[in-house]
Amino acid sequence: MANQVHDILTIGAFAESAGVNVETIRFYQRKGLLPQPDRPYGSIRRYGETDVARVRFVKSAQSLGFSLDEVSSLLALDDGTHCDEARQVAQEKLTNVRAKLVDLHRIESVLATLVEDCCASHDTVSCPLISALQEQP
Repeated sequence: MANQVHDILTIGAFAESAGVNVETIRFYQRKGLLPQPDRPYGSIRRYGETDVARVRFVKSAQSLGFSLDEVSSLLALDDGTHCDEARQVAQEKLTNVRAKLVDLHRIESVLATLVEDCCASHDTVSCPLISALQEQP
């Protein structure tokens, strides 16, 4: 990625263009998600549009719930010949998301009942919500 004619961005301009801060760029470099370009003798490192696109990919994948380890796995599959493996990673993520949704719906239902019970009982000394939570195993 580095040493291309189009690598003209300083780290600050790169971070701004990618919509992150400089520390995020450095963190991604330490995690191996983004290569660190060479520093020409007496000069500063420069970044290009391919670097910006890579950071945007990482942020996009994170917004879909992929961990940085999973993002790293996806990046390793980005040569056009590993579509089935990438699909499998996404399928596993989808299965996990669906399981979390089931848990969230259960939590929502229990909390809605507790809130309703709390509002319905004005004559009790103790709060029904707190009592119910204390009784939970």
